[in-house]
Amino acid sequence: MTFVAPTRRSGAVVRDPRPAPDQPLQTEYRPRHPLDLARTLLFLRRGANDPTMTVSGSVIWRASRTPEGIATLAIRETSPGVVRGAAWGPGRDWALAQLPELCGAADDPSSFDGSRHPLIAESHRRNPGLRLARTGLVFDALACAIFEQKVTGMQAFAAWRRVVTWHGERAPGPTPRPMFAPPSIDGWRDVPSWAWHRAGLEPPQSKTVVRAARRGDALVRAVLAAEDGEAIDRVLVSHPGIGPWTSAETRIRALGDPDAVSVGDFHLAHEVGYALTGERVDDDGMLRLLAPWAGQRQRVVRLLYASGVREPRRAPRLHPEDHRAH
Repeated sequence: MTFVAPTRRSGAVVRDPRPAPDQPLQTEYRPRHPLDLARTLLFLRRGANDPTMTVSGSVIWRASRTPEGIATLAIRETSPGVVRGAAWGPGRDWALAQLPELCGAADDPSSFDGSRHPLIAESHRRNPGLRLARTGLVFDALACAIFEQKVTGMQAFAAWRRVVTWHGERAPGPTPRPMFAPPSIDGWRDVPSWAWHRAGLEPPQSKTVVRAARRGDALVRAVLAAEDGEAIDRVLVSHPGIGPWTSAETRIRALGDPDAVSVGDFHLAHEVGYALTGERVDDDGMLRLLAPWAGQRQRVVRLLYASGVREPRRAPRLHPEDHRAH
């Protein structure tokens, strides 16, 4: 499999200041289960312009900061049941070793029973390849979740794009557009206050990222050593500014937790209630509705979204005020 960086745009040569990329390491992964590669992986993308993740043709590109250094991973399904991965950068061995779990190899839906509700049963039947990805990168998932606290997705994605582009590290390899790995834990701690403001992230969120980064390595070790989701919640919510919603979002992205539910989300309870009953519910109502699938509640949420059933929009889309000029 050959990955070639684009060299022309509108008839003009586009010059890339990086040296020509080294030959990538490559691997082939043959999942033992059906796999919808796009639906599984693109859940991790934070908006269409996420600097850490993009799609070009049939290839999904992902830049990350692994425990062994930054890496760029290019992933595509070359034929049914065959996934090829190519990786560049000092963290490329780690990234390729993580590829199966990124594609849901650690996700086990064998005990899941969707028959308790016809919509879930039908969505499960129609989406046999939906798997829960596991990145293994706890602090990146935590920082991303903190960005999304109490703001619209549009605001969070824009701030994430700016901070990662300004203070992350340029991803190696022939990426189809400039991509960036998130800052290191030390890098998150050292982002200056003016940069957070310029990026559009509010002080409560930026201060929470910085506080978490001050204990970042110990926090990551504690999360990875925790025996279950409740134990992870206890680790994370003990830190100021991190609540159950942020902990659940971290568990979902970093660990592929099939039971994590983002209680406190602005839309989730309404969407779950509408899909399952035709009526809005609050968080307590959502948890009651999901209780029959204890242990698999995040899978139910993902299947509901995959079903395409959405609560009708009741009001014009919110246009948040931009305070960066103040």
